[in-house]
Amino acid sequence: MTFALVFLAIIMATVIGWLLRQSLNTQPWDAKDPLENQPGRGVINADPAKVGLIAFIAVVTSLFALFLSAYLMRMQLGDWRPLAEPDLLWLNTAILVLASVAFQVTRGAASRDQPLTLKVGLVVGGVCTTLFLLGQLAAWQQLHASGYFMTGNPANAFFYLLTALHGLHLLGGMWVWGRTTMRLLTGADAQSVRLSVELCTVYWHYLLLVWIGLFALLLST
Repeated sequence: MTFALVFLAIIMATVIGWLLRQSLNTQPWDAKDPLENQPGRGVINADPAKVGLIAFIAVVTSLFALFLSAYLMRMQLGDWRPLAEPDLLWLNTAILVLASVAFQVTRGAASRDQPLTLKVGLVVGGVCTTLFLLGQLAAWQQLHASGYFMTGNPANAFFYLLTALHGLHLLGGMWVWGRTTMRLLTGADAQSVRLSVELCTVYWHYLLLVWIGLFALLLST
């Protein structure tokens, strides 16, 4: 339990720290608030979308921490029988890393106003994420074909639950990715989607770290 809480706390602190550095402006001379010169008035220029992502990541981190704590406590009981994780998960992990890299490239392209690289990066990131999700489904099918049913063992049930929970959060990100990509492909300029691309990039990096933690835990237990 301690491992799960510490690991997810580190992930959340890293992502939130980065977002705070991007969204909080403590330099009064850069602010455009007409009331900025009032005595005692501090200036915080926080984008609502970034603050929303911070809050969402905090909630998701708490959710994963609860499930991982339950996982670590449940495995102490005598009926726990570890399953053999499919080798396909290694390929899926590599694909998700590529998706995260593609979003990082896309973020840089949005900052430098490079529309072609931006479009290519978004498409590659979305395709890699789709391949990852399909690969996870294929891993489920491999386990099912080998007799590792969800109801057969608590370890099986937790594997399906944790991978499904992670996949659902990626699907939620894909909805935002789809809207951003469609805006860009229908004529929006790079600057108008820059914030969406930046938040998608942070979200994908976060879910990559979460998956690496989940995968390491599953392999070690």
